[in-house]
Parts: sequence; C-alpha cells; structure tokens
Amino acid sequence: MNQSALKEGLARALFVLAAAVSVMAVALICVFLFANGVPAMAQIGLPEFLFGTTWRPANDLFGIFPMIVGSIYVTAGAMVVGVPAGLLCAIFLSRFASGRVASVLKPGVELLAGIPSVVYGFFGLVIIVPFIRTYMTGRGLSLLAAAVLLGIMILPTIITVAQSALDAVPRKYYEGALALGATHERSVFRVIVPAATSGIMAAIVLGVGRAIGETMAVIMVAGNQPAIPGSLFEGVRTMTANIVLEMGYAADLHRGALIATGVVLFVFILLITGLFNAAKKKGEVR
Repeated sequence: MNQSALKEGLARALFVLAAAVSVMAVALICVFLFANGVPAMAQIGLPEFLFGTTWRPANDLFGIFPMIVGSIYVTAGAMVVGVPAGLLCAIFLSRFASGRVASVLKPGVELLAGIPSVVYGFFGLVIIVPFIRTYMTGRGLSLLAAAVLLGIMILPTIITVAQSALDAVPRKYYEGALALGATHERSVFRVIVPAATSGIMAAIVLGVGRAIGETMAVIMVAGNQPAIPGSLFEGVRTMTANIVLEMGYAADLHRGALIATGVVLFVFILLITGLFNAAKKKGEVR
C-alpha cells in the first residue's frame, strides 16, 4: 500500500468515526429524553400535560400549554424580525455591496455570531426593555422584548447561510438573465434568489432552531410568567426557560415533567424541520 492510499484510508476512517460519534450522541440524547420523559407524561396524563394551562409543581399540576404557546409566539416574532432583515442583508452582501462595504459588514456579522447569549440578554435588559417600558406600555419584560432580541440574535445565522447559498449560484444564471435584457435587480431577485431557495430554506430552519432553543437571553427579558400572554407587552415563559429555571431544585415527578418538556421541544423541532424539508422538496419539484 502506497503512502497516498494509506492517507486516504486514515482520512476515511477519521470521517467515519466522526460521523459515528455524532450519530451516537444524538441517539444517547434521544434515549435519555424519552426514557425519563415518557414515564412522567404517562403518570401526569398526556392531555393534561400538553394542554393543561396551570403549572404548579407544588400541587402536582404540570400543564405546559402556556410554555408551548410562549415558545411559538417568541419564535414567530423572532422570525418576523430576523428573517426579512437577514435575507435582505445576505442579498446585499452577495450581489450589491462593493468590496469595501462587504469587507466592513462581513466581520460585523461574524462578530454578532460570536457574542455570548448572556451579553445579548444584558443588551435587551438595558436597552430594549426600558425602551418598551418608556415608549409603549407594560413593564418592558415581555413577549415583544424577547421576540426583538431573538430576531437580532438569529441574524448572523440567517445572513451567513443565505449568503453562502447565493454565492454558490453559478454566474452563468446571472449573465444569462442580463443577456435576455433583465436589469441587475431583476436578475438577482428573479433568477439568483429562486435558484438559491434550498440554501435560503436551510438558513431559515437554522434560524428557527436557534430561536426556539435559546434560553439565557429569553430568561432575562421575557418576564417568565407561566401563563398564556394576552398581548405583546405581557410576560411569557418558553419551554427552554421553564426547564432552566426549575431543573436546579426539581425532584421526582417535577423533574420528570421538566425532562418531558424537553421531549416535547425535541419533537417540536423535528416537526418544524420536517415541514421545511417538505416545503423545500415541493418547491424543487415545481
């Protein structure tokens, strides 16, 4: 066996090992969650657990419906804030920005991605929350504050992935559109963007995953009230925040209910990913 073949074999073995470790990690997480969470769901009762509106562990009341609704509201709000801004920024960096402008904006986007979530939380606590309290209504610790903050936090993910997808579109698509008489803007929005749909969908999926899985920043600005919010200016508690706030002192059924909340969150993310993949495949067929 020559040296080149040996190197290829070692590289192949390393890649297989890395893939196996990743699969094993996911499998172990699934086993832990379902082995500890499903019995708690069965003891509480699935309808009472999923659709109950009262979370009061001291009285053995474990209804997580307010937290499910809170997670959906916060994630949807973050998508409304972050997705349009992120996609437009990615299009600008990929197809409109000059080299000098891009050289300034790209490091800024990378810097946003490296900021710890607790720093984002402090920013929301000292800027967004007081702004809402002063110029709008309520205490400021609210669904709106969490949605705006998460919308900012998911920008780097959406911008980076969407820009990579746009840059990967073959240049001949753009040149062909120009040859047919299309303007630069029409070529970008009618040809380049549709050609990068799969990558853009992946960026949105990753943004949703980041938003629904974020904990620390949400805890700091959302108000953490285990009740269904009646408006954007009321406090809200997400599923991730519920787990973090109470896992430190939970025991017995209470602990099992928190792990079961993790199961619901896990299934929730799988459903979202599946829906986006189905939409992407449907778009590719068309």
